[in-house]
Amino acid sequence: MNILVIDGQGGQLGSQIIKEISSAYPAADITAVGTNAVATAAMIKSGAKKAATGENPVIVACRKADVIIGPVGIVIADSLFGEITPKMSVAIGQSDASKILIPVNKCENLVAGVPNLTVSALIEDALAKLQMIIEKNY
Repeated sequence: MNILVIDGQGGQLGSQIIKEISSAYPAADITAVGTNAVATAAMIKSGAKKAATGENPVIVACRKADVIIGPVGIVIADSLFGEITPKMSVAIGQSDASKILIPVNKCENLVAGVPNLTVSALIEDALAKLQMIIEKNY
């Protein structure tokens, strides 16, 4: 299973997700794509074996992903303080991959009906959803 983790800004959410996935699924093929070099470096430090930075890597990686995980802003053009380009959000949205979007209520994107949970609780829920996808498909 090819799991694509996309993150921006400081890459802290992506880093935590990669640590948890690597621990729970050591055989998972994890690709990290940061919208900037700092985010990519943080995700590499957390254990991503394959990583890249920028718009084109997001577009290419979305073609090969079975699951895409990241903050909800990755599907909203110009979010993450402008780091998500329209081409990125289209590539993610049009990808055939299952998407697990973490509802981080930041960067002017507020998700109604979602309480302000801790990042740990959000990641725990994302991993539960990943487990459902894995059980369904493999």
